[in-house]
Amino acid sequence: MSAPSSSSPAPPSAPGGDLAFVVRVVARTAVDNERAFSDLDAVAGDGDFGYSLARGFEIVLADWNDLAGDAPADLLKKVAMVISKRVGGTSGPLWGTAFLRAAGAVRDRPEPGGGDAVAMLRAAAEGIKARGRSDVGDKTLLDALVPMTDALERRLAEGPPASGAELAALAASTARAAADATAPMQARRGRQSYTGERSIGSPDPGAVAVAVMAERVAAEWDARG
Repeated sequence: MSAPSSSSPAPPSAPGGDLAFVVRVVARTAVDNERAFSDLDAVAGDGDFGYSLARGFEIVLADWNDLAGDAPADLLKKVAMVISKRVGGTSGPLWGTAFLRAAGAVRDRPEPGGGDAVAMLRAAAEGIKARGRSDVGDKTLLDALVPMTDALERRLAEGPPASGAELAALAASTARAAADATAPMQARRGRQSYTGERSIGSPDPGAVAVAVMAERVAAEWDARG
């Protein structure tokens, strides 16, 4: 099984601010980890998670020069459309919904800040819950996404003000711990739920993807040109 890659050379500088940077890193991580995510999914699923995710995000990267200059909400909406149309299986509707709901959380915002990041992640999680009829504890990507969002919200509420790098590092460490904690769970939603107890013993591929993406963002945050 290939190990997910959470670090690589930093991408070239691109317009669009912090949100565009994060979206681009997420897209690159999905493409770079196609095999690793699929291998993980094959343990108790149908093994196409990485392939499906990569097919959508490679289009996002191919169109990046046209996307990066868009307003935050428009960028997220366009990514949502690509993912919904190009990513197969259950991942397309779920990840597409996540980006679409995130777009709604920053409507008319010229450049989202830390509080907006929490709002976007929270909206994405609620969209996934509704679309997938799932919740924390069902062994899905929500088991990493929601704890990560909760941790960011707590840190922002505590003060003093946190830097983007600090928040990215917190998101990465929280998502990784939460993703690892899905290994002993039995899947209750998604294709892995069909395998019953076979889903016990390996972490959820979606939760791992969230963790690897968060780790890549944290690793590359300060390396931007």
